[in-house]
Amino acid sequence: MSAAELATSPAARPLRHVSTRFLRSELRLIFGRRRNQAGLGILAVVPLILAITVKVSTPRPGHGPDFLASITSNGLFVALASLSIELALFLPLAVGAIAGDSIAGEANIGTLRYLLAVPVHRTRLLAVKFAAITIFSLVATLWVSLVGVAAGLALFGGGDMTMLSGGQIGMGPAVLRVVMATVYLGLGFASLGAIGLFISTLTEQPIGATIAVVILNVMSFILDSIPQLSWLHEWLPTHWWMSFGDFFRDPVAWDGLTRGLLTAAGYALVFWLAAWARFSDKDVTG
Repeated sequence: MSAAELATSPAARPLRHVSTRFLRSELRLIFGRRRNQAGLGILAVVPLILAITVKVSTPRPGHGPDFLASITSNGLFVALASLSIELALFLPLAVGAIAGDSIAGEANIGTLRYLLAVPVHRTRLLAVKFAAITIFSLVATLWVSLVGVAAGLALFGGGDMTMLSGGQIGMGPAVLRVVMATVYLGLGFASLGAIGLFISTLTEQPIGATIAVVILNVMSFILDSIPQLSWLHEWLPTHWWMSFGDFFRDPVAWDGLTRGLLTAAGYALVFWLAAWARFSDKDVTG
């Protein structure tokens, strides 16, 4: 083999370094913006208000979600009750704002054309944008859970947790299940973010994309509440979100959780591919 052939052979080529610089830059942009920081602050207010309210006025048996009624027995339930409250609107709104701004925001302020001229391959751009949306979804959900745990333990203490099925587990396993439930919900919100990413490729108005995501989220909850549409329920993006409570049964009811993860993965894959198909041949003029 000649020197030229050796230099161009696959074995002789150096491995290409996978850089995370673009992703790190995107995350700094997301978490460095004042409006996103304010949004995270608002998300943290809910568990604080919930913990203080329950402390000064214990909910009567039979009122509110099971998690809410169990707060006084273990402070960890503040995190779970907060997640069950915020999963309908606040957390989807936060994720929708990030997803809606992902492409439309760049196009709106005229930076998308320059970003692609760096050059950044469009497939890589969409992959990094979705990765950032997923990370934000997990961080926002974990943030609500963390504030809830801190407030709950401070006001109500910890100890053994009484499961929804009646059994008890120790503090360590209980914290682990709270983390697992939080991550499960975060992945569900990330699938909603994939829908927002696709919508963001259709417009140059990030506010419009955010509103569209919120409307789709609300419509999913509405359709899920109509008994006559029971055949549709299990295919809705939000249907399996409340299955996070199955982590607090003994044993864990994995059927609903597995279906929820598969549904989230399906929505994420389908809408990321739809975003790629739309964005790969989009004429960027902004």
